[in-house]
Amino acid sequence: MSLFKWLMSLILLWVKLECSEAALSSDPLVVDIPNGKLRGRDNGHYYSYESVPYAEPPIGELRFEAPQPYSKQWADVFNVTQPPVACLQWNQFSEEKLQGAEDCLTVSVYKPKNTTRSSYPVVVLLHGGAFMFGGAASNGHEYIMREGRLMLVKISYRVGPLGFASSGDKDLPGNYGLKDQRLALRWIKENIASFGGMSDNIVLIGHSAGGASTHLQLLHEDFSQLARAAISVSGNALDPWVVQQGGRRRAFELGRIVGCGQPTDSVELKKCLKSKPAREIVSAVRSFLVFSYVPFTPFGPVVEPADAPDAFLTQDPRDVINSGKFSQVPWVVTYTTEDGGYNAALLLEENKTTGETWIETLNNRWFDWAPYLLFYRDSKKTIKDMDVFSRDLRQKYLGDRRFSVESYWDLQRMFTDILFKNSVPEAIDLHRKRGQSPVYSFVYDNPAVSGVGQVLSNRTDVFFGTVHGDDFFLIFNVGALRKAIRLDEEIISRKFIKMIEDFALSEKGILTFGECNFQNNVNSSEYQVLRITGNGCMNEHYDQFL
Repeated sequence: MSLFKWLMSLILLWVKLECSEAALSSDPLVVDIPNGKLRGRDNGHYYSYESVPYAEPPIGELRFEAPQPYSKQWADVFNVTQPPVACLQWNQFSEEKLQGAEDCLTVSVYKPKNTTRSSYPVVVLLHGGAFMFGGAASNGHEYIMREGRLMLVKISYRVGPLGFASSGDKDLPGNYGLKDQRLALRWIKENIASFGGMSDNIVLIGHSAGGASTHLQLLHEDFSQLARAAISVSGNALDPWVVQQGGRRRAFELGRIVGCGQPTDSVELKKCLKSKPAREIVSAVRSFLVFSYVPFTPFGPVVEPADAPDAFLTQDPRDVINSGKFSQVPWVVTYTTEDGGYNAALLLEENKTTGETWIETLNNRWFDWAPYLLFYRDSKKTIKDMDVFSRDLRQKYLGDRRFSVESYWDLQRMFTDILFKNSVPEAIDLHRKRGQSPVYSFVYDNPAVSGVGQVLSNRTDVFFGTVHGDDFFLIFNVGALRKAIRLDEEIISRKFIKMIEDFALSEKGILTFGECNFQNNVNSSEYQVLRITGNGCMNEHYDQFL
């Protein structure tokens, strides 16, 4: 080949590469981040970039370890068009209980098409599922995308024993799922501008275990560097099912179930658990259930020892708040009027072995089952203490009546109070005493036609009221529970999404819902909550906190 032809071929190659680069840079589906270029999908009225890895796969030697940032460099454009895979789990709401994959640490980004703006405030979602199940794909994004004003990021994090098994010492400290969330939040802060997101206008939101996770993330002093505000819907760090004791006993029992024998210490236990098939470890969850899916959180957050590497939580959340060493960002904490429909409703289901409902069986098993249903099994020092507490609860809510379908509403009220409602004024009271940033609250009082109550009980003849998720599923649609929503719920849905957008953009943390302004509980002697109903909203004030 002559020198001239050789030079011409180089020039043509250079031009071709330059044209390719120009085409990629002008393609809205191609995003450039430090790992390289990735290509998303055009969904008509929004773009999606799903299953983007933020951490190294937590497999092999990285199982039961704090997540490591994703380090691979992509030579070619990386395809991110596959829906996120759920982390390996034993799922209460699935007929095929064992599902998901161990390699699951990804974020999924959804960007509306809106010619009137070039950047968007960002809402980051932490899914619920009792720290045991659920996934980024379990909550839909259609409602948010149709409004066209918010960018959404969903985080996948480890759940169940793979995410939360803990021996209570530095060798197997636990909280891996919470550490996943935190690493993902850092990834979002560093990369979201490349997608068109406003990195200084991020709101973190979660429901149930996701709401509790959101609160736990906020309890880190530097959370304000990752998000501007936070919303905990029907779940916060003070709920009794969130930070539990007894983790060490459960971790060694897990080892015994999967064939680790009787390890002498947690180093040996961890080594053995790393060698076992992940599916065996997760399938062992059924051995921790007393009946049905009770307790709904056998593995969850724990207080780690101070010497644990990469520790996430080394004090009880109440002590963290009392210390004042938590992030000063605006926070919203909520509940529904009948949140306890999860998990009280499952007691209405028929026991296929005996033919009677679980609630009828409860009459003979109350003292055995109540500590698991209401999460005081490990917090009471003696069996006598447990029995006294169980007896007092039953007397307070049911008096001398038997557990039955007729007394179900009082049982559900008990579950609502203990598992979800009582913690809200307690949390607000602690925050208002030790914090400076606004703290808001709302209660949702507008029953859906169908929800968690009907699904868990497998019944349509019982009125459950406004149960767990009736509000949240108007923001993040869940087709299995809500086939369609009413006109009043359509209006509420749009108001919720506008509320989140304005919250993300507000420099002073002001919060509004439609025509209603939330009242700040900080520097207030009254407990203030906004009640949202199908007819509107109204502020309620109570003379004192609990």
